[in-house]
Amino acid sequence: MTEARDRIEALIARTALGDRAAFAALYDATSAKLFGIVLRVLSDRAAAEDALQDIYIKIWHNAARYQANGLSPITWLAAIARNTAIDRLRRTKGGHATLETADEVADAAPGPEAQAIAASERARLADCLGTLEPDRAEAVRRAYLDGDSYADLADRYGVPLNTMRSWLRRSLIRLKECLTA
Repeated sequence: MTEARDRIEALIARTALGDRAAFAALYDATSAKLFGIVLRVLSDRAAAEDALQDIYIKIWHNAARYQANGLSPITWLAAIARNTAIDRLRRTKGGHATLETADEVADAAPGPEAQAIAASERARLADCLGTLEPDRAEAVRRAYLDGDSYADLADRYGVPLNTMRSWLRRSLIRLKECLTA
């Protein structure tokens, strides 16, 4: 895991220097994961593909802002992807994107091996979410799976915005500890 993290951090650093080959390698190493995040928020394959282009333009322009701090660089990349997808979702009419054809759904279906791995990972994540207080676990689900904004969550739970940010940050740290244990 650390080897992959170090490789991605190095690719981001080289991208910050304008290295196009490193940027291409970064895209190859991370695009599937970021596409999955965007697709989950937008629920529209074509919109997710468009958003992915915007995401990598942002990464190209902001790579110098990334600071290796021991945390996963995927977290930084995923935040860019998630925020971009949420911004696009808010701009769509009615706030919801829809799939245009059934073929787009079929293309995205994982194979049996991927489904088994995903089921195992979901169970592990569910176990770790179970270690959080129920309101914190629900806030994490709403923020990172449903795409709710921090402000929406703060209103929902009747807490100040900075308190919600603290809840989510601490919850993510606890989840990371649980998942890496």
